[in-house]
Amino acid sequence: MKRLVFVVTHGITANLLLRGQLSFLRESGFDVTVIASPGPDLDAVRTREKITTVGISMTRDVRLQEGPRALAEMARAIHRIKPDIVNASTSKAGLLGMLASYGVRVPKRIYLIRGLRFEGYTGAKRLALAQAERVTAACATDVVCVSNSVRDIVVRDGLAASRKTHVIPSNGIDPARFRPRSETRADALRIRRELGIPDDAFVAGFVGRLVADKGVDDMLEALKRVPNAWFLVVGGNIADDHLPEQTADRLRKRAHVVQVGRVAEPAPYYAAMDLLLFASYREGLPNVPLEAAACELPVVGYRVTGVVDAVEDGVTGMLVPQKDTGALGAAISRYVGHPTLRATHGSAGRSRVLEQFTQLATWKAWEALYRA
Repeated sequence: MKRLVFVVTHGITANLLLRGQLSFLRESGFDVTVIASPGPDLDAVRTREKITTVGISMTRDVRLQEGPRALAEMARAIHRIKPDIVNASTSKAGLLGMLASYGVRVPKRIYLIRGLRFEGYTGAKRLALAQAERVTAACATDVVCVSNSVRDIVVRDGLAASRKTHVIPSNGIDPARFRPRSETRADALRIRRELGIPDDAFVAGFVGRLVADKGVDDMLEALKRVPNAWFLVVGGNIADDHLPEQTADRLRKRAHVVQVGRVAEPAPYYAAMDLLLFASYREGLPNVPLEAAACELPVVGYRVTGVVDAVEDGVTGMLVPQKDTGALGAAISRYVGHPTLRATHGSAGRSRVLEQFTQLATWKAWEALYRA
């Protein structure tokens, strides 16, 4: 039985982005362990997926004082498990996991790039983060990018040699969980009435972490062009995330905004939306636009890394230049006045998810890589 270890910084990554895949691999004959910061999310993973977990405290931000301690704990844990394969992802855990795995001579070391954090910075910090990516990739035997646009940057910027890169989505979408709107109308009406949203209102929705680089300010600015639209915000801060107070205040004060916080099951909330508004500045391969597409929602967002892989512009949604809030608002307005266009793009979105991004196909691609 091959021993397979996943390393992520925060347990929420395993809880949300490896859901189902861990138990699939266990049932396929792998001995699966997840290493992440301890907490309720990691506990939930252990219980639901019936796998082993190891808690090692790590923050998402780079903190030099915690690095040696976390690296030593990581190396001891991996040496004790003696895995055949380590899959490490997210920037902090990726670096620590690959360094530790290289140090204790794990035979196969996979660095999974879920996104390129340096894209959000300039100057010295950008250079430092890019160099950390090179070091992490150098310790890996294989580098897996979650999307083609991420791989293009990895190869272009010399972060990893083309020959050692692969493209596989992180986890894929469950089409039975995220269902067409025609099948979830009762959920839509129930959620709207619980939240005080009129049945006939136009609802733009957002799902995800509430942080500045998700474009929260931009979405509020764009919605000024559609003042009668409601804005349904599902999600919140995790770990050491935070939203600038000025932005949080704008969100609280805008009329027709409903915030519901982080929810265990987002599918019914997609049913209550007419489109997904996703103004993130950078991604790897974002799950949220794909979940929305599976629910037959068109997506409006920025033409940036990762999002260009999740949304086919003019087919499953509309993409506009980054930070062009005028164009973002115009795209929303176009859908408000054209319900047939919403239906056409929504239907195309679900078809694309079924063809390219289902969980089972993704899990089998990962299994094939591990066995190879």
